[in-house]
Amino acid sequence: MKKRVAIIGGGITGLAAAFEIEKANQRGETKLDYQVIEGSNRLGGKIQTHRRDGFVIEAGPDSYLKRKTSMTTLIEEVGLKDELTTNDTGQSFILKGTSLYPIPAGAVMGVPTEITPFIKTGLFSPLGKVRALGDFVIPKTMGPNEDISLGHFFRKRLGNEVVDHLIEPLLSGIYGGDMDKLSLKATFPHFQQMEETNRSLIKGIKKSRPKTPKKADVPTKKEGMFQTLKHGIESLVEAVADKLDPESIHLSQNVKNITKSGSGFTLQYEDGVKEVFDYVIVTTPPPVTAKLLSHYPYFDYFKQMEMTSIATVAMVFPEEAVVQAEEGTGFVVSRKSGYTITACTWTSKKWRHTTPAGKVILRCYVGRPGHSDIVRKSDEEIIQTVLNDLAHVIEIKEKPDFFYVSRWSNPQYQVGHTFKLDKMKEDIEAFLPGLQVAGAGLAGVGLPDCIDQGKACAKAIMDSKQ
Repeated sequence: MKKRVAIIGGGITGLAAAFEIEKANQRGETKLDYQVIEGSNRLGGKIQTHRRDGFVIEAGPDSYLKRKTSMTTLIEEVGLKDELTTNDTGQSFILKGTSLYPIPAGAVMGVPTEITPFIKTGLFSPLGKVRALGDFVIPKTMGPNEDISLGHFFRKRLGNEVVDHLIEPLLSGIYGGDMDKLSLKATFPHFQQMEETNRSLIKGIKKSRPKTPKKADVPTKKEGMFQTLKHGIESLVEAVADKLDPESIHLSQNVKNITKSGSGFTLQYEDGVKEVFDYVIVTTPPPVTAKLLSHYPYFDYFKQMEMTSIATVAMVFPEEAVVQAEEGTGFVVSRKSGYTITACTWTSKKWRHTTPAGKVILRCYVGRPGHSDIVRKSDEEIIQTVLNDLAHVIEIKEKPDFFYVSRWSNPQYQVGHTFKLDKMKEDIEAFLPGLQVAGAGLAGVGLPDCIDQGKACAKAIMDSKQ
């Protein structure tokens, strides 16, 4: 009799787990009956692509870091290799006050590595620049097995100005969180390792960067760091689903709770039906996971984990309606500038395949810790707020032709996150063997990170000696 695996959640994490099992079944390495159980009426979770009149507009994540190859591998495995495309590169800016300042050349995640552009920028005061260079002489901030907030770490090394006007808008945008609460160890542990090895963060980053090749006679365009799919990220969801057993996908089916029963698990659905599985992979957001497993004390951390509400706002205009003084791909907003928007991508310049000729897409973000009320307002109120903010830096002559507003939440990896996760995993292994927990709430919010987690869960079950 086949062992049964329940995969709770049909986002990219759950789909990656199911696909890993499906491949092993096809190769004859396993004989697992897997079932993907999704509470909504669609697969993909935060991934959703609007395709309309030649536009490709992402409601959720629009790309991934090319150096994280697990997503590229999955794309190739499902036959979408020819759909891959890399972003167009261009100048990115910081909005401070009513001015857009180019991000200084050589800044890596906001950390300066080239002195001349850093000294010349008008983004910081002379005193702020001198304070940042103190990184060369300041002693180590932390021990090898400590955890502190991103804000504390970078403020200690580079000072408040560089953090508030450069590092915070760049790094916090990834997690949608408060830098003064986010865990360094859980978000950017390589910075901690660089300090441990080199003491100076600037020195560490300079050493880690690949050597610049000698300049060629013919200048070459800088290659983009991000990749996406020409018909949108949701085309990956569709392609993975097509590779799965269609009988294994269950939409609009809500699980109420999960309990250990003998050597397996019992799932109780909202309609009262119960079903027994040998293994369970839970990929839902932390608060949902905690509710599903509320019979057990091991998931109290998930109950306490903060979630930040954000919204993405994609607006389409005629090309002549948008007048930009600067050429580039977009900007992030300085923490203390008083705007509601936190970033804006000039999508039609960064991803040219997304936009028909004669049109422009602006994609903005609103919502941050402590200031998430805007996310709960109507679409029309959000659009007007975004247009009011944009008016300070871009001349927009007309209302958008159409727009999409998408709301979602991000888990906050606060200080101590990795230690609490380690304890949770120990408890699961000891008291709930056969259960796997994964997803953006655990070990990385990026698409490749979620794929890695889903694959790891599937492999752990397939390798299980139970």
